[in-house]
Amino acid sequence: MAETDVLEVEVDDRADFTEDTGEDGLKNLKKGVTKRKGRGFKDDQNPSLNEPYDSVEADDNSEIGPQRSVEGWILFVTNVHEEAQEDDIYDLFAEHGEIKNLQANLDRRTGFMKGYALVEYETFKEAQAARDALNDAEMLEQKISVDWAFVRASSKKSRSGRRR
Repeated sequence: MAETDVLEVEVDDRADFTEDTGEDGLKNLKKGVTKRKGRGFKDDQNPSLNEPYDSVEADDNSEIGPQRSVEGWILFVTNVHEEAQEDDIYDLFAEHGEIKNLQANLDRRTGFMKGYALVEYETFKEAQAARDALNDAEMLEQKISVDWAFVRASSKKSRSGRRR
């Protein structure tokens, strides 16, 4: 979706904004101007932007731990050797369950692996088994680190105002 710039002007009906009013008229006009950028406000020209955002409700009793994504349980694999191939990662992780999706990004300039991959499993049990077995395992003579891609926060209070 494209970002929208909107300039809202609230003009006082009693004010007379003609070319003769000079600087005072311009100052009064500027007081009523509000510039808004992005998608978080009401936009009469594009009503689809006025719909509420999708969100996932978290349990108030939830503890810190792995969080399921919309599709499945995703593991974040780091320290992947630059010459590794998707097949190398797939073969290693397929021993612990059926892989639903695998993302291994390549550097555009060099064509080598960027050093990380995302591996998705359908069930928590499979993802947990792969994480436990493969964290600090060797792949192409290099130790990889495996952890959860999404982690549930401890409470809503801890997220207020600060970004990590």
